[in-house]
Amino acid sequence: MTTTGEVHRAALTGPWWWARRRSAVLDVTLAVVSAVECARQGITFARDVGLPFAVGLVFGLLAGATLLVRRRWPVAVVLVAIAVTPAEMGFLLSVVGLYSLAASECPRRITAGLAGMSLVAVLIVSYVRTDQQADAGVVPGEGWVVTFIALTMSLGLTAPPVLLGLYVGARRRLMESLRERADSLERELQLLAERAEERAEWARSEERTRIAREMHDVVAHRVSLMVVHAAALQAVARKDPEKAVRNAALVGDMGRQALSELREMLGVLRTGDGLSAPAAGNERRGRAEPVPLAAVGAAAAAAASRAAGPAPVGEGPCLADLDELVGQSRVAGVAVVLSVEGELRAYAAEVEQTAFRVVQEALTNVHKHAAGAKTYVRLAHRLSEIAMQVENEAPPPVTEGGAGARLPSGGNGLVGMRERVGALGGVFVSGPTDAGGFRVSAVIPCGTA
Repeated sequence: MTTTGEVHRAALTGPWWWARRRSAVLDVTLAVVSAVECARQGITFARDVGLPFAVGLVFGLLAGATLLVRRRWPVAVVLVAIAVTPAEMGFLLSVVGLYSLAASECPRRITAGLAGMSLVAVLIVSYVRTDQQADAGVVPGEGWVVTFIALTMSLGLTAPPVLLGLYVGARRRLMESLRERADSLERELQLLAERAEERAEWARSEERTRIAREMHDVVAHRVSLMVVHAAALQAVARKDPEKAVRNAALVGDMGRQALSELREMLGVLRTGDGLSAPAAGNERRGRAEPVPLAAVGAAAAAAASRAAGPAPVGEGPCLADLDELVGQSRVAGVAVVLSVEGELRAYAAEVEQTAFRVVQEALTNVHKHAAGAKTYVRLAHRLSEIAMQVENEAPPPVTEGGAGARLPSGGNGLVGMRERVGALGGVFVSGPTDAGGFRVSAVIPCGTA
């Protein structure tokens, strides 16, 4: 697991300008060593130039201690190192200062300038010192030897720390860049995960709505007809026993069909019908896996398709089934007049199913709220659209025998119709008429199958 930028920043626990405690300990150690070195060299320098012992000691301690601020002010450390070079002191101070300067965020022109000044200072001091040693016979007295030694010492004390500092600084910046990129990618992944969760929640909500709509189509129409027939059965049970028997048979058939369709959908919810074999195996072993809403929705749609009457397996209701749908309403005692304009032609499956569902739900509402009212179903095949309208007259006065035909309503029928039509880019309008009835109208853009 990589350390992100936020975790890295949280780990910065050092005092003052140090990022970590170990960095502070390192700098303090270097400062102590450098102060001791500069103090010894300062005492020697004070003795050579005739200054008091304490002056050289204090001067050396202060100069060497500047390494404490090498991370905060590296330029100041290098300037101090250059200043004390003529006194032949501060070699550790110079090396560590140049390294810290090159590794810092200081502009490269400043780094190059200060490194050049340090190189020249060390070169001059080294040349003078070596020349003095040559005069004393410590080293060979040839001029080229003195120059070679001075150049070697100046380059050896300047180039390696600068090059190492440049490398470490570049590597540090690269790591910071990679860490920032990792942070950015992590934030993007979190954002994508949140958006994916939102889309999944939206998809689940849409699928629940579709399942509720399909189950409403399965249950509402058949149960409404059952209630209407039951009310008629109650009214004619004594007057016309034969008609009562026929109504009872119709109620029984519709109840069995509705029960069969509901049992099939509930079977999908409980056992995961239609899932893969491993999922079914887990179900049999007692480890029930969640059933995808899409599978439930497909089963609900298939059951709802069969609610309109016999249909080929795997196909939904179509406009050819309108005659049978209207016939069921007529048998239930509603006077329905069906009129069709234009030439009947094949449409896309979703267009025909939506048109059928609109008419079906409108007739169901007539059974619920206007039992016995004369109803007009109009279907118009136009050039680029299909229009349908279901309008009922004012319902007849409620009689004692017909009171049982009044059905409760959940208010979802019109909402479901509007959603279906709107999903295809159509227009849906519903509302009461001036004559006291109710009208449902829809226009759906058509596409040929």
